[in-house]
Amino acid sequence: MFSGAQISLYPMCDDFVDVILGALSAMDPYRPNFRIETDDISTLIVGPPEQLFPAMRDLFASAAASDVHCVLSATVSRGCPGEPDDPICTPISGSSHELSLAERIGAARAHVDSAKKLGQEVAAQFSLYPLGEGHHMDEIYGCIDFLKTSGVFDRSKNFCTKLKGDAGPVFATLSEAFLRFGAPQGHVALDLTVSANSPSPC
Repeated sequence: MFSGAQISLYPMCDDFVDVILGALSAMDPYRPNFRIETDDISTLIVGPPEQLFPAMRDLFASAAASDVHCVLSATVSRGCPGEPDDPICTPISGSSHELSLAERIGAARAHVDSAKKLGQEVAAQFSLYPLGEGHHMDEIYGCIDFLKTSGVFDRSKNFCTKLKGDAGPVFATLSEAFLRFGAPQGHVALDLTVSANSPSPC
């Protein structure tokens, strides 16, 4: 299994470098479990799949605490057949896919309900792609059922779903969508944009 994310952080301010560099310390607790590579376009984080979204959450919440408009763009993937297996990507908590779809939906809801609130409002839109799975539409519909009862569902949009609420439950919802739906050893990809402190109307 290979799991990771290409992430880019965009603070909309003149001192964007300071905001980005100041937020990077939020990644420190995750560094022992991650391989991190940065270039001029994005930062790659490779590691246990259940730590990807908590790391992105803490990075983004730290940047958004500056009160400037911040956007996070991410492409998240697990099980890509074009990438080699990497021991660093072994799930710490094991697989949840031995459960039925209904049980996975219930477990995902419970996890979101227990998510700690951070006091930072965010909006997110994402698309989930469970690839290489014969019953992928069942997984997508199951994920949609979960999202609509997650407490942070805002609305369906063309090609994606919008979430809105505190960063804690929002990122927990994204993580559950990524971890619990799609084939356990199949390729699952998620395309994500998160925004905070936007001057645009909702």
